[in-house]
Amino acid sequence: MCGMSVRPSARASSFTESVIREMTRLAMEHGAINLAQGFPDFPAPEEVKRAAREAVAADLNQYPITWGEPELREAIAAAYRRSYGMAVDPERNVCVTCGSTEAMISSILGVLDPGDEVVLFEPFYENYGPDVILAGATPRYVALREPDWTFDEAELRAAFSDRTRGIVINTPNNPTGKVFSRGELELVAELCVRHDVVAFTDEIYEHITYDGARHVPLATIPGMEDRTVTISALSKTYAVTGWRVGWAIAPEPLMRGIRTVHDFLTAGAPTPLQHAGAAALALPETYYEEIRREYAERRGTMLRILAETGFEARPPAGAYYVMAGFRGLSELDDVTFAERLTAEVGVAVVPGSSFYSRPELGRGVVRFSFCKRLETLEEAGRRLRKLAGELR
Repeated sequence: MCGMSVRPSARASSFTESVIREMTRLAMEHGAINLAQGFPDFPAPEEVKRAAREAVAADLNQYPITWGEPELREAIAAAYRRSYGMAVDPERNVCVTCGSTEAMISSILGVLDPGDEVVLFEPFYENYGPDVILAGATPRYVALREPDWTFDEAELRAAFSDRTRGIVINTPNNPTGKVFSRGELELVAELCVRHDVVAFTDEIYEHITYDGARHVPLATIPGMEDRTVTISALSKTYAVTGWRVGWAIAPEPLMRGIRTVHDFLTAGAPTPLQHAGAAALALPETYYEEIRREYAERRGTMLRILAETGFEARPPAGAYYVMAGFRGLSELDDVTFAERLTAEVGVAVVPGSSFYSRPELGRGVVRFSFCKRLETLEEAGRRLRKLAGELR
């Protein structure tokens, strides 16, 4: 043996494994109801499942075109034209990826250089920080503040400088449920244009909004057409989180870098599931109306359960998560509280600190996911009502 030190890289050592996925493993270990990781426990649309079966039966099982099967890229372009009036060229502006997770890391690696700075709103989905670090860039955090998860304009302006190259926006937002308003996006656009910044927008919850909130893609704001990477996926809208089919939409100069990284990172998303994705994107508008109605019912059930069991929470405007304060129930820190809630009560949640650059900011909150059947949520409520008082 030589004297070489056997260890992971400094970059990999600078962040932890996914806390969300760790809580799923803990839930499985203890037989807990998993309200931690955001995957549905109800079926995907039958039309979409049928299209996947038919694609496999038709032997569409080999490598796809690296940046996506033409049928899916054309369906993506048509969907954005229909929903948002966006002009998307399926040949030049779309890259199909292994979920939105890969779309984000491929985009960041394909656009940013080491030493660049990236603005991140916090609380944030836990992948964004590691994505930036893996690119050799530096995150700059801007707070979203309760109760409405708004940001301070002066703080956002101060986060931009001559070193800023990117900003990541997730709307509707995970974990807060915030839906960025047109006015907020116009401010972001002003700063991006002024500082020559590229925006990476994670819009995977675009069709899940409540109380009249409307999703506005940042790419539709004047000045952002040529400096926005729009990211989404099949996962959340069609209840197929395990399929791993997502996409990035970007102007051609940025797309060249994204496609190059994607090519060497994963080579391509699953071929038969891409063809099923084209069928999903062709579903009628009534499908989206129905899922919004169903998620609103789940949200109402979750909020009622939280209120009945001593948590403090406000209705999210979008997505399917709610950040809930637990200080009326326990003085434990969020990690210990989440672990004991999973092991002793049988309901898995995510500790709030995992969504912040400074863990102390999330010590009194946990995140609940309510993308579950109503009977699953009611059973979680029964467990919380029966046992939560023991976690003092």
